[in-house]
Amino acid sequence: VSFMNNQKQQKPTLSGQRFKTRKRDEKERFDPTQFQDCIIQGLTETGTDLEAVAKFLDASGAKLDYRRYAETLFDILVAGGMLAPGGTLADDMMRTHVCVFAAQEDLETMQAFAQVFNKLIRRYKYLEKGFEDEVKKLLLFLKGFSESERNKLAMLTGVLLANGTLNASILNSLYNENLVKEGVSAAFAVKLFKSWINEKDINAVAASLRKVSMDNRLMELFPANKQSVEHFTKYFTEAGLKELSEYVRNQQTIGARKELQKELQEQMSRGDPFKDIILYVKEEMKRNNIPEPVVIGIVWSSVMSTVEWNKKEELVAEQAIKHLKQYSPLLAAFTTQGQSELTLLLKIQEYCYDNIHFMKAFQKIVVLFYKAEVLSEEPILKWYKDAHVAKGKSVFLEQMKKFVEWLKNAEEESESEAEEGD
Repeated sequence: VSFMNNQKQQKPTLSGQRFKTRKRDEKERFDPTQFQDCIIQGLTETGTDLEAVAKFLDASGAKLDYRRYAETLFDILVAGGMLAPGGTLADDMMRTHVCVFAAQEDLETMQAFAQVFNKLIRRYKYLEKGFEDEVKKLLLFLKGFSESERNKLAMLTGVLLANGTLNASILNSLYNENLVKEGVSAAFAVKLFKSWINEKDINAVAASLRKVSMDNRLMELFPANKQSVEHFTKYFTEAGLKELSEYVRNQQTIGARKELQKELQEQMSRGDPFKDIILYVKEEMKRNNIPEPVVIGIVWSSVMSTVEWNKKEELVAEQAIKHLKQYSPLLAAFTTQGQSELTLLLKIQEYCYDNIHFMKAFQKIVVLFYKAEVLSEEPILKWYKDAHVAKGKSVFLEQMKKFVEWLKNAEEESESEAEEGD
């Protein structure tokens, strides 16, 4: 018996009928050709009336699997049929003339086609991602299309970027090395930006580019040896896009100013000699065409950011005077013009207003700079009379009253002395 008990019991087995897979669970075979035939047949029946095309596409979404065949659908609407890698139409495939590439090459027609895509994607929201992927692919295939096809695609893309159907990140495809090298990207960008700016304006275009960090990359439309503001400006201005040229020039200037400020702060924190710092700043001014009034603003904010300021109002003025006295020679090097002096005065005013502990220090700083020959009397008097800004003006004008009176008297005395000398 014990022998019998020691024997392992046999595990029960399941036997019975095997269930067949339900019909709806079976994955349908991927068959874009059949899908293409249905779409092309429908488009042939609607003809080139784009209103009718939009209605047909709207209705077909209920019967056909747009989610699965998004790429095929967009290939047909743009090129007339399924595209082989590289952008050519497969020879043995059916094709339709109701598509972007077979349409008239003008902005009005492309605007009408943009409406077709717009309606379709608004109706079937899930197509949004597929459409973006399609446009990225089409841009990489540009060399496979004729010049006229490229122009139509560029105009259409510009309109779709303007109305928000597409995101500016699709422009990444234009930075493809081969497209850039052969000048395809730059030529395409001209048509694209023209239609985009035509729909909106340069500020809206700039905002869209900024959103996807594309605002500083436009020069990459050219090969490395031509990536200069001069080349970009010349190319796009000659193509009739002066506002885009100016935008890129401004972006470059802003970038150069930020870079200058960063480097300046590093040099100051290292304690580099002033003569070296001045030499560096002057070279940057020349190289990036930065005017002196802009530079004095950068130097001022760099000087003020190198210090941990005291939180007590009665001590901060003393600390500021000591610090600014030390940096006066550096500031004086960039106030050789009246406009630069005025800019500095406004920067001091704004700084003392924005940093509440400095409210009482304004007059002391101005007097220090007058004595150190960073500022001269004429810009100070002009600031007092009518060139100040609204920020804290009643406080600061009151502070400056006695000093301004003294300056005026000194000026009158020196004038009368000069007359007596004559």
